This record gives sequence, structure tokens and C-alpha cells, in this order.
Amino acid sequence: MAKNITSRDKDYAQWYLDIVKEAKLAEHSPVRGCMVIRPNGFALWENMKSVLDGMFKDTGHENAYFPLFIPKSFLSKEAQHVEGFAKECAVITHSRLASTEDGVEVDPTSKLEEELIVRPTSETIIWDTYKNWIQSYRDLPILINQWANVVRWEMRTRLFLRTMEFLWQEGHTAHATKQEAVDETIQMLNVYRDFVENYMAVPVITGVKTESERFAGAEDTYCIEALMQDGKALQAGTSHFLGQNFAKAFDVTFQDKDSTVKHVWATSWGVSTRLIGGLIMTHSDDDGLVLPPKLAPVQVVIVPIWKNDEQKAAVTEYGDKLLQELKSAGIRVRFDDRDNYKPGWKFNQYEVEGVPVRITIGPRDVENNKAEVARRDTKTKELSERTEILAKVTNLLEEIQSNLFETAKSRREAMTHTVDTYEEFKQVLEEKGGFIYAHWDGTPETEEKVKTETKATIRCIPLEGDKTPGTCMVTGNPSAQRVIFAKAY
Repeated sequence: MAKNITSRDKDYAQWYLDIVKEAKLAEHSPVRGCMVIRPNGFALWENMKSVLDGMFKDTGHENAYFPLFIPKSFLSKEAQHVEGFAKECAVITHSRLASTEDGVEVDPTSKLEEELIVRPTSETIIWDTYKNWIQSYRDLPILINQWANVVRWEMRTRLFLRTMEFLWQEGHTAHATKQEAVDETIQMLNVYRDFVENYMAVPVITGVKTESERFAGAEDTYCIEALMQDGKALQAGTSHFLGQNFAKAFDVTFQDKDSTVKHVWATSWGVSTRLIGGLIMTHSDDDGLVLPPKLAPVQVVIVPIWKNDEQKAAVTEYGDKLLQELKSAGIRVRFDDRDNYKPGWKFNQYEVEGVPVRITIGPRDVENNKAEVARRDTKTKELSERTEILAKVTNLLEEIQSNLFETAKSRREAMTHTVDTYEEFKQVLEEKGGFIYAHWDGTPETEEKVKTETKATIRCIPLEGDKTPGTCMVTGNPSAQRVIFAKAY
């Protein structure tokens, strides 16, 4: 166990914060509830962003940017939307400061005629804009994505998982028919699943949110749900079918091929920097961060060892040639030849920072044309022939990526339970946690009763798997299928 990292078994919440700190991913800022994302954390986000951006463009989407500030009146136009976000909105009431003897104060004469909301999400201002872009069926579909920051005034915050300001992407699309919009919603849900499973190596379950859990203003919210090592769920991404709610609220219509005027159909979808929190909690251990190779900012680090200048010259030349070979193969590699840190310190730091593969080179390795190759996930190492290192590392990166996913999947399966009675449900939730499949009668009253009494929520109504009807574990009333309950972040 790393010196400054609390054991998961002792205090999981503190373990998570220790990982974020020691791996230099982020830290608290002077603004309560906000974070400073450090270079290690931001490089990870950039890799996530790059992959996702490519996926969005491959499915026909374009990037645009919309204002950070939204007129208050815009939020009033869609009743469910404003009700859902009203308690989380930061409001700008004045436009300037005035100097005083003690510094500055808000200039009382600069009160805005209409307050501005710092964007909690962009549906309202985007749909006001789409009204000007759409006149005919020829203008559809509109497939727009935005990379941005948003502000939601959270009271209880945790780095990456829940902060008042965070980074995300939000897709907003407009379609001529309901079916096109539904297809878009499902398509983007599957894009998220592809990314989270195949790049983050985190297994997820796809499903539909209940009415009480769906996005404010949506007709249906689809989600991907992941399970963390402590048995709590994490909503990793959402895709919303908005119906015609925003089109009607902002009077966005088009003339169809038959010359009739119709309201357009809409979707929105997004993931955020909370994915970094999910990645940490899925793969990391008591020695630090563990990163999937496909997203790791540094996939391989080469650490040289020498005792004198002659050895240094030989090891450096040997290591530099290996560096160039790995780089030429498209591997993200670093050669750490700094004199001011000892090899042992470097080994520890790269383990804490989650670099998937470490190559160590000493004078004897140069003489024997070998190098030691170690993997972060299983902490195993072996001596390899110099001529075999490129192939060895390439295969190792694939093995680590696959192993992380399979390990997480096996853990999730071991922490997934099926119950038939409410008493059994409460016992399993208390003693084991994890995902619990149980029948629910479909009523918000039963859903709220379970939430109030146990703090577990319905994470989703699964899209795949067993659809056998049954009886509700709480009321005994008919149930269409089992749903997934869990405590969640």
C-alpha cells in the first residue's frame, strides 16, 4: 500500500480522495465546490474527449458553441425543465463592481433588467437558436455537439464525481420525425456504452430511467450504469428523448414535404468529467491509480538506472533508441532520465499515477541486450530480449486493457443479486450492496418508499436480459419486469 493512500477497506471515500491527490489529478480550488484539474487529470480528460469527439463526428455530428449565460425567461418556457433545475441555478443580477475604500462591491446601479442564469445545461438557449435555423424539412436533421463547462449549485461536492462547475459535452439534435429522434437517442446511448466499455474498460448496463429519475423536460431518459468497487452505482452517461417539448416551448416548427407545418422532435445527451471519477473507482488499488492503456496519457515509462557517467551515457543511448522505436509505433512513452530523483522514487510515483507499463534499463541490461518490463495492473515483471520489447509492450497494452475490463465485469457479476421480498432486499442491500434486481409495481409511491427507507434508488429499467413479469417485492402488485436498485453516487 502506498504511504499516503488510505486502504479501500478502511475508508473508501478517503481512499478515493487520496488517489486523486497523490496521482496529481485534481485539487480543491479557492471557490467552494469547484476544482482545479491538474495536468495529469486534464491529459486524461483530453484523451477521453478526443476519442468521444471522433465517435460523434463518425455518426454525423458537428461541434458548435453557445453562450454561457441564459436569460432567465428562457428557463420559464419549459415548466418541467425549470422545475428540475431551479434549485441548482447560479444567477447573475448585476453587471459590474464599484471601487470602495475596502476594495470593491457590487455596483447597485448596475442591476440587470433581466437576470442571467449561468448555464446548468443548454437546451433552452439552443432551442431558441434552432428556431432561427429551421424553416423546412431540408434543414433537418440538425446534429450538434458542444464541449463546454456548466454550473450546478451543489451543496455536497466531491472531486470529479460532483462539483459545482464541471466539464462535459452536450449533444442537441433536431429531427423531422419521432422515430428519427428515438433512433438518435438509442444510437448515442450505444456510442457511450462503446466508449465506456472499450476505452475505459468499465462494464455498464443500459436502461431507461423511471419517471422520477428522468431528465427534466424529457419524455424518456436512457442511461448507462456502472458499479464501483464499494458496491455503489454510478450513472456514467445519459441520452434523452425530448419529444416535442422544447420545440413547442420555443415554437420551433418546419414545413414538411407535404407542406404542413410541424414541430420538430428533439434529443440531448451528455457525459462529463465524472467519468474520471468512475474510472478511478473501478480500476484503482491501494497503491494508486490504475489506468486503461487506451486512455492513459503515458502508456509506457522507461526508467534508466546508472551509477556513474560512463554507465549513464550507455544506458541513455540504449534507452533513447528504445524510446524512438516505441514512439514510431504510436505508443505514448516517456523516458525519465532526470538526475534529481532516484529510481525507487520514480517507480513509486509512476505506480501511483497509474502508468500501465514500466521498462527499467540498467548497465547489465545494456550489456545483455535486455530490459525489465513490468505491468501496473498485476504488478508482475519479467526480463525481455531487446529485439522483442516492441512486440512485448504492444501485446501487454492489449492484455492490460482486456484484463481491466474482465476483472471489473467479474466483480460486478459477483456483486449483482436477485431478490423476491422486501426483507431480503433490505438485508442484501445492507450486507452486500451492489446491483439488486427486484420486481417493482411501476408506481412512484413504491419507488419513493424504497428510497426513503433504504436510500436505494432504481438505477434503471434494463433494456436487455430477463423480461419475465412478476410481483412487486414491496406491494405484491403486478410487475412488468425486474428493475435494478442500488445506492449511488
